[in-house]
Amino acid sequence: MTDTNWQPDLDSHPGPKYLALTRALREAIRLGELAPGAQLPTVRDLAWRLHVTPGTVSRAYQLATQEGLLAATVGRGTFVAARAPRLGPTQALFQERDLSDEPWLVDLRSPQLPDVGQGAAFSEALQKIGQGLDAAWHDYPSQRGEAPLRAAICDWLSDRLLGAFGPEDIALTHGGQNALLLVFLCCLRGDRPVILTEDLAYPGIRHAARLVRADVVGVEIDDEGMLPDALEAACRRHGAQILVLTPEAQNPTACRMGAARRAEIAAIARRYDLQIIEDDCYSITESNLPTLHAIAPERTWYVGSMSKSVSAALRFGYVVCPSGMGEAGRLTAQHGFFALARPVSDLALELLESGAAQEIRRKVQEVFASRLMTAVNALGRFDIRWQAGLPFLWVPLPSGWRASTFARQAEAEGVLIRQADEYALIHGRAPHALRIALAGAIPADRYASAVATLARLLGHPPSDMAV
Repeated sequence: MTDTNWQPDLDSHPGPKYLALTRALREAIRLGELAPGAQLPTVRDLAWRLHVTPGTVSRAYQLATQEGLLAATVGRGTFVAARAPRLGPTQALFQERDLSDEPWLVDLRSPQLPDVGQGAAFSEALQKIGQGLDAAWHDYPSQRGEAPLRAAICDWLSDRLLGAFGPEDIALTHGGQNALLLVFLCCLRGDRPVILTEDLAYPGIRHAARLVRADVVGVEIDDEGMLPDALEAACRRHGAQILVLTPEAQNPTACRMGAARRAEIAAIARRYDLQIIEDDCYSITESNLPTLHAIAPERTWYVGSMSKSVSAALRFGYVVCPSGMGEAGRLTAQHGFFALARPVSDLALELLESGAAQEIRRKVQEVFASRLMTAVNALGRFDIRWQAGLPFLWVPLPSGWRASTFARQAEAEGVLIRQADEYALIHGRAPHALRIALAGAIPADRYASAVATLARLLGHPPSDMAV
């Protein structure tokens, strides 16, 4: 069965053309105008009839395919999915790979925290908690019971220029990814809301957005982060509701936004009534710049966690909410999971109040500082971007290298890295670059050898290799 003559009216769907076409597809399938198995017009044919670019149609088809509404068959065309759309996410947040059968590989894809005594500190804290268990452990946890932990987080963040805030402004979460989702749930409204973020961004943003049926639009960045002119143009075009930024330590490019740029971004957010998520999970060691939360306290949700500084296994994060929005953040958390599980909240509180969390963070930073210098010394003759206190580097590739080719060659020589296109949004453009994470969990000599391998490869692009 074919329906290659289908031609929607995009004027009845406001917003960008590719989103209007996606909505039209969704509505036509829901109403039965496009039956299961119906073949859609080709990209070029529909683009010509709708007076849009082929890229617009291609993007809409791709979004609808990701939702499970369409199915594309190479050589045959694009069809309405013949069965009900698959429920739940269709992509993993990250691809797990069991390296136990490949012990020769050194994994530099994600920063690995070193073992600086976390196990012993957690064991001691849990024993202390176990001695004081009370009857409250048989009941649901409550937001009221988290008040001491929220106060401890205020002390934990005392080295950040966050402006005025207190325990009443904080909502606690199960890690940074959960914090992103919590803010999305609290702030987004409408059928297909739009979220703006850097055009190279942490993949978890688009995965969280997909769960709340939001569209993510990338905004161009430079060596200082998001470009104000590009942000303003995106605001005018898309009518977005949330802006997600990593001004202190942009992931993956390692750039840092200056104070003047931060003020300019905040002013644009005010003009277009954007809520701002300031993602500081990759918090650098020290910062002398005001956060966006300090500059625009009425609209900035500052997100952090202990995953990159104490333990990723703890799954503990937090949101410093905009002024007067702490209760809204906590109520959103309550509707999702009541409150943190008591073992998590009590363990986090004990680690913070005893000073163990601060000591672990200090030791982790020492190891990462040493690993960073190893990488900078080995790769310093190339165009690398890095910050003191940040557990990864950004490496634009020398002429002759393509990111995919380099990644394959590096893996063949025993080193796993992430290439730039893993951070690009749908139809986004990725430079030929890679991100090298600091591996704190492997012996220093093995890490140094892996970085030396990457340096050797960078210095010998394919054009220089013997045929």
